[in-house]
Amino acid sequence: MGLDMYLTATKYLSPYMDDGKIHAEVNEAIKNLHIPGQGDMTVKRIECEAMYWRKANAIHRWFVENVQSGTDDCGNYDVPIEQLQELLELCEKALSDKEKAGLILPPQSGFFFGSSEVDEWYFEDMDRTVEELKKLLAIPDIEKWDFEYHSSW
Repeated sequence: MGLDMYLTATKYLSPYMDDGKIHAEVNEAIKNLHIPGQGDMTVKRIECEAMYWRKANAIHRWFVENVQSGTDDCGNYDVPIEQLQELLELCEKALSDKEKAGLILPPQSGFFFGSSEVDEWYFEDMDRTVEELKKLLAIPDIEKWDFEYHSSW
């Protein structure tokens, strides 16, 4: 058990968008799926895990305070791209000023949340978050995706 954190990316598929190429390709890939009495299945959206953290409690605290309005309930919360950019900037700032990192993105203690020290694990979480968010935010047409944060412990 422990704090598991997920950033999910979802894209709505329409046969009228992108000349229907993606929609057609995905539906071709599942053409053999069939539920008796239900007709053929059609994919309406793609959902994937954009990022996963384990016990990155400072990152979790940021999501709770900035995305979840202070409610830490393991719910699903929409995350605008602007907030992902803000998180990226804060992680970079914490890495550039390690003496003040704990003030920039403070750790959070909690049952199963891991260490609340600003130590090598904290900075490893910051490094990986910067690396992964940079890749994610550089994806062409990323604004056509919807993001959601979810945690569990």
